[in-house]
Amino acid sequence: MNYELKKPFSEGYKTKEFDVPVKRYCQTMELKDDAELIRRYREAHDKEHFWDEIKEGIKAVGILEMEIYILGNRLFMIVDAPLDFDWDSAMSRLATLPRQQEWEEHVAQFQDCAADATSDQKWQMMERMFHLYE
Repeated sequence: MNYELKKPFSEGYKTKEFDVPVKRYCQTMELKDDAELIRRYREAHDKEHFWDEIKEGIKAVGILEMEIYILGNRLFMIVDAPLDFDWDSAMSRLATLPRQQEWEEHVAQFQDCAADATSDQKWQMMERMFHLYE
């Protein structure tokens, strides 16, 4: 597969501005290396097919912004949240919200992990090893 960076990707993405200081979480996961499954995973996340209940749940637990990037079958997720955000309690609450379990089961068919894996087992938290700003 050709992973060469092409326009408009090389032009970058505008980031959202918030009225409060935020912190960022970064996670990664792999999809099954199957072009049709990757296409269907992308489709599940497009504006037409993404479930409203999942979007509402993400916001309800305090997440300000969530982005997922893809390269081949590798996903990279960025989550911005207020400084007082507690990841573990937010994820525990998210798991109880309407249709969340159904969504997890739906997207599990595309993900390269055990079918019964929890979200924390699927999405691996990444360590920031460099930053330019003070």
